Amino acid sequence: MRDGQTPMSKKANRSTPALPASLAAELRGNIAIVTLKRPHKRNALDDTTVFGLQSFFAALPKDIKAVVLNGEGQHFSAGLDLSELTERNTAEGVEHSASWHRAFQYIEFGKAPVVAVLHGAVVGGGLELAAAAHVRIAERSTYYALPEGSRGIYVGGGASVRLPRLIGVSRMQEMMLTGHVYDAEEGHTVGFSHYLVDDGKGLAKGIELAKRIAENAPLTNFGITHVLPRIAESDPAAGYITESLMAAIAQGSDEAKSRLKDFLEKRGKKVLRG
Repeated sequence: MRDGQTPMSKKANRSTPALPASLAAELRGNIAIVTLKRPHKRNALDDTTVFGLQSFFAALPKDIKAVVLNGEGQHFSAGLDLSELTERNTAEGVEHSASWHRAFQYIEFGKAPVVAVLHGAVVGGGLELAAAAHVRIAERSTYYALPEGSRGIYVGGGASVRLPRLIGVSRMQEMMLTGHVYDAEEGHTVGFSHYLVDDGKGLAKGIELAKRIAENAPLTNFGITHVLPRIAESDPAAGYITESLMAAIAQGSDEAKSRLKDFLEKRGKKVLRG
């Protein structure tokens, strides 16, 4: 168990689905903490774990406004558990990849923003999982790699879609072709992480950010996580009208009006740094 982490609360079982032994969940007020618990496997992802993540995020309680995703032990996730890789025909391979896509969609386009806390290995499928989160914090022990090229396989958990948005197509090609491993500092520079913190400080920072995110208006968070990515991928004309609609919906809510009134009357929260 890593510093700052507490065991899964009994309350977590009250309104969250039963999870496999490779996962734990804890509810703290209006945030949830989800932990990968396969340290003996460097938190390598098997189908049981991936589908457990899908079940958790699909059934996230309505009062949970943000989620922190982290890994127990020395690593966030070393990727696909290759010991479970079986010979599949083409159709079976497509369906297996699609099943991971569906699971990670519940993180990227789920009910609440997700903060990923990274440390140690963030490799292959572990990097694909991290890329599905909305905010990424890296401890200085973090390193990133896509070793699929040397293993004769190809990414299958959504990396081809998500990682080019973070680091660009050319850099992803270079990683896969050469086996280049990025350390935490280099990875932060190219765009894998938003925050870089000392080892052992990631979970506390993740909880801090999740609490901050949870204070936002729900409609605004929805617009940021669901609408913004789709605007970014649309043509400009469609993007502008979609933005106008989202802006009107958000500012027309009673909560937005109350928050704006508080701000104008100097009762609102000030802009925070860091």
